[in-house]
Amino acid sequence: MTKSNFSLPQYSDIDVCVIGGGPAGLEAAIVATELGARTLIVDDNPVLGGQLIKQTHKFFGSKAHYCGVRGMDIATILTQRVKELNIDVVTSATVVGYYDNDTLGVLREDALFPIKAQRYVFATGASENMLAFENADLPGVYGAGAVQTMMNVYGVIPGKRALVIGSGNIGLIVPYQLLQAGVEVAAIVEVLDHVGGYHVHAAKIRRAGVPIYLKHTIIEARGTDRVSAGVISAVGDKYECILGTEKTIACDMILIAIGLSPLTELLYQAGCRIDYIPELGGHIPHHDDNMMTSQPHIFVCGDLACIEEASTAMLEGKIAGAKAYESLYGKNKKGGAIVQQARTELATIRTSPFEERIVWGRKKLTS
Repeated sequence: MTKSNFSLPQYSDIDVCVIGGGPAGLEAAIVATELGARTLIVDDNPVLGGQLIKQTHKFFGSKAHYCGVRGMDIATILTQRVKELNIDVVTSATVVGYYDNDTLGVLREDALFPIKAQRYVFATGASENMLAFENADLPGVYGAGAVQTMMNVYGVIPGKRALVIGSGNIGLIVPYQLLQAGVEVAAIVEVLDHVGGYHVHAAKIRRAGVPIYLKHTIIEARGTDRVSAGVISAVGDKYECILGTEKTIACDMILIAIGLSPLTELLYQAGCRIDYIPELGGHIPHHDDNMMTSQPHIFVCGDLACIEEASTAMLEGKIAGAKAYESLYGKNKKGGAIVQQARTELATIRTSPFEERIVWGRKKLTS
């Protein structure tokens, strides 16, 4: 192993360590610091922002939730606030373990070093779900989020004609961005009898003339060195493939957009209780309305706590940051106001019909 040019950081007296520099983690760190905590952010990407840095579409909702602002610009706004507050940041660093003395093992370049804090806010996000079908390992089969990163962060178009599996928001947003980049989108395939994402995204896809096959699934990728076609089939009421309904669609890339799973590995290591709640994304760390886990010095927010939208992730981050601070130094008026406002806004967002599964999931979580 070659010697690293990276100097091992020396941190002491860290009140709150935030693991993950996406929208939830950034808000958690900002709030904790504004209240008076000595805060550190650790993120495995070279820049802060998480999923925001690849989101070229404009948010909608209220001005408080950055309505009309592109995700990548929100990342810039939050990162600038981190700089203004002089929050310590370690980027390109991966937390590889949580150890018995409540210390994190962090790997950067070829250097492994410890970080220990009094409170931890985990905002590690989620990973893309994949799908098993024949030849699913052919080059040209991607997670839709990975394609979004390739295009919007690195300027790489991974193909000329795409077949998209899944019609949630990512399954609708990414193909529209492909169209904007000059890539042909052959079709979107959805196993349910309805589109899963917001109507505003689906409407743009339909106006662009992209067919959406409902009650269909992919059964095979074809090709030798890489994808040259995908074979889809209609499904019955029990999601069984219906023989004789197969369609072969020419494409050179297949995008899988069938949801996300929270990244809970470090929380298992930390001894946190993990619950299985499908409505919230699967296996998630048990937490209360203060975003506190079964380990009272560990808080969670964002996709790790519930697969939802960036707006709700940021609100959860605010609560987690404030409550992590309060668990050390007690309640104060400013922190209480931040938490109350975030909870009010979360409750308003979750009155939407699209949030019904989240409401049911949170009832399970607290029962």
